[in-house]
Amino acid sequence: MRRRAIFIVPAAVAFLIMLAGTARFAGLRLNLTRSYPLGLWRIEPLDGPPATGDLVFICPPDSTTFRLARERGYLGRGLCPGWFSPLIKTVAATGGHAIAIGSGVSVDGRPIPHSDVQREDAAGRALAPFAGGEVPAGFLFLHSDFAGSYDSRYFGPIPASGVLGRAHPLLTFEP
Repeated sequence: MRRRAIFIVPAAVAFLIMLAGTARFAGLRLNLTRSYPLGLWRIEPLDGPPATGDLVFICPPDSTTFRLARERGYLGRGLCPGWFSPLIKTVAATGGHAIAIGSGVSVDGRPIPHSDVQREDAAGRALAPFAGGEVPAGFLFLHSDFAGSYDSRYFGPIPASGVLGRAHPLLTFEP
């Protein structure tokens, strides 16, 4: 029995590594956050620069803000720079759009539905909202309808260069 285990365990580990590599090469990602439905997603190429309304996978920049977010459990570890996992978010605004933050968010004077700004997270820790202003060229303001989402309401616009592609659900479910 022990001899079998010596062969079965490494074979199973090798199989899982190959499966993960194949999934990554095929652009498949597993979403385990509540910002969007849980399950299997595919990264599809964009046919141009990201536009308002696009649902995208994006690597957050390696910064103090995102390192703190990982420490607080807002994001997981992954293969993006800084070992962050990619985010799935909707592009709410692109370069040149004006963002105003109050009790909610508005873009160019139009309120974004489901954009209430929380002053603290689920653990009671303070959350500082983004100050607002114009989205710089080459940056994106990201949003999720999920009330507990860590998005640009708190970290502000991030570089569009981190976009991996359009997020397409393959096999998902809502808890």
